Amino acid sequence: MPLLQVRECPEDIYRKITLLARKQNRTIAQQVLVVLEKGLGQEQSNSERRNQVLERIGNRHISNDTKLIDEVALIREDRDR
Repeated sequence: MPLLQVRECPEDIYRKITLLARKQNRTIAQQVLVVLEKGLGQEQSNSERRNQVLERIGNRHISNDTKLIDEVALIREDRDR
């Protein structure tokens, strides 16, 4: 996971994050991530976003021509090269 380091954080912002973290039983690092996610409009959890993507994939229309493709034959053809 990438590392993010912030230098010269204004004292008042640091205090506010520290207070929020204490109120919500989080570490400062966890609280900073929550604030960043909200600020970037990513308030959904990773699992919620993943479920939405999987649902969109499941709702895709697959043409009949694509369904007729024999995967095993394609793999054998590729191996025979």
